Amino acid sequence: MSTHPARSLSRVLEDLGSTFLDLLHGDAGKAIEIGGVGIHDPHDEQHYPDGAIVLGVGAHGPDEIAGLLRHVRDQRAVALVVRGPVEDADDLAPIVAETGVALLTLTRGASWAQLAAMLRTLLAEGDVGEAGEQTLGGVPSGDLFALANAIATLLDAPVTIEDRRSRILAFSGRQDEADGPRVESILARQVPERYLRLHEEHGVFKELYRSEGLVHVPAPTLGEEVALPRVAVAVRAGDEFLGSVWAALRTPLTPERETAFVEAAKLVALHMLRFRAGSDAENRLRADLVTTALEGGAGAIAALGRLGLVDEPTLVMAMGLAPGQGEDPAHVTAERQRVAGALAVHLAAVQPRSAVALLGDVAYALFPVAADSAYARERAVQVASNFLQRTGERTGALIGIGSMAPEPSALARSRTNADRALRVLFSGRSSRRVAAIADVYVDALMLEMRDLAIANRDEPSGPLARLAAYDAKHNAHLVETLRAWLDAFGDVIAASASVFVHPNTFRYRIRRVTEVGRIDLRDPSARFAAMLELRLMGMGDSGGVRPAGADPTASVG
Repeated sequence: MSTHPARSLSRVLEDLGSTFLDLLHGDAGKAIEIGGVGIHDPHDEQHYPDGAIVLGVGAHGPDEIAGLLRHVRDQRAVALVVRGPVEDADDLAPIVAETGVALLTLTRGASWAQLAAMLRTLLAEGDVGEAGEQTLGGVPSGDLFALANAIATLLDAPVTIEDRRSRILAFSGRQDEADGPRVESILARQVPERYLRLHEEHGVFKELYRSEGLVHVPAPTLGEEVALPRVAVAVRAGDEFLGSVWAALRTPLTPERETAFVEAAKLVALHMLRFRAGSDAENRLRADLVTTALEGGAGAIAALGRLGLVDEPTLVMAMGLAPGQGEDPAHVTAERQRVAGALAVHLAAVQPRSAVALLGDVAYALFPVAADSAYARERAVQVASNFLQRTGERTGALIGIGSMAPEPSALARSRTNADRALRVLFSGRSSRRVAAIADVYVDALMLEMRDLAIANRDEPSGPLARLAAYDAKHNAHLVETLRAWLDAFGDVIAASASVFVHPNTFRYRIRRVTEVGRIDLRDPSARFAAMLELRLMGMGDSGGVRPAGADPTASVG
């Protein structure tokens, strides 16, 4: 794991140096945050971000480079990259010291477009999401370069992480210890076609796709070009093949390192999923804007303005996906991302200004609606239901819909209500897959009352406590009788039929309810209190309120 800040020049050199970039002159350790990437154009007026790395495309010779160093210094840039090698490079050291702008060289054979793309990818990491840095296995979430370096340290061999098409997503340091084909792959960000054909002819990819362990590839030879042996392992999320990790070996791996390599592939899967989710800069930006809008702080209005949602009513949808018992976490993460992406496409087709972001385990959608709250709720339920019908029941997705937010300040409340509706759906108290908070408001209140009772360590008291204790001792079914009577609004015939006893037996039990529980069933307040407590007692699936002394494994009443 890198110890350098993600947006520092030292971090850029650590990730791209030796193979891609070289520091010619300057101090890479200065604590200056890189603000972006600029491309020098001698025929146009230049405006770079503060703290930019400037790509000096076409700059040659010490005089031209010296002038460019002074120019980018005036633009508050931190580094200049020119094509290497540089003639009379030592003559530029005083200029670098004068300007304070580090001078780097781009390796011959690498393209400026590749460098710009790689720099923007590195600098974008950590821009989106929670303020606190998330880690997976001790490596910053989605930082494939740091992960490649960690695996290379475990194996004592240079490593590359590749996608399904053998494109290089990240590489470790020490690539100069590998061979010419590996360096060529990194410069092109793609394994050379001649080696892809060779691997296909020898069945390497076929074995990689079906194998759960390591695939050993003997040193390939093409003409006079000899490469090192390779060992590769597939990266999977469930049954989805995400890519592979390759190590170039000068000495065979020990059994311990082989085991570590296979285990590392599971961690790579989680990082690749996070990388894939955030690789599209536009999606990352939209996720950041959705997050800012949902928080409802000072930046909410600006975020909604950039999303085009500031001037119209909006509501929040919350989509959750329940993980199955024992499911592979990488597979669950991949499924959440897949379904969230499908929701974004569906909502964009219905309402182009909608925006979706996967925040943790829940995908939140900002959905513009009409000013009529009743129509808006019906419309949102219909759209969400159509989406779940198209995706099928296999995904297990559920969608809660919050209240309408007529102004930006109400979005946080809409999100809270969407979460409340989603919780009711996951509690199993409803067979629906979509619910608006207005439709499950009472159930949401009941769940919150149960939470409060559990937090306060409350126990049933009064009539219900006495009835439950009597039932536990005598197996008299008095709580069941009271519940049936209340549910039938006092209709003894209907109530007795629901519990399969004779009406006369039921009347006797009701008399015992009033005697044992000391409850007056003619009092509306007593009936309401009993109904409320019965509902809370029925929520015992996750630690609900139970009578003192009752069996914790048994359902009350």
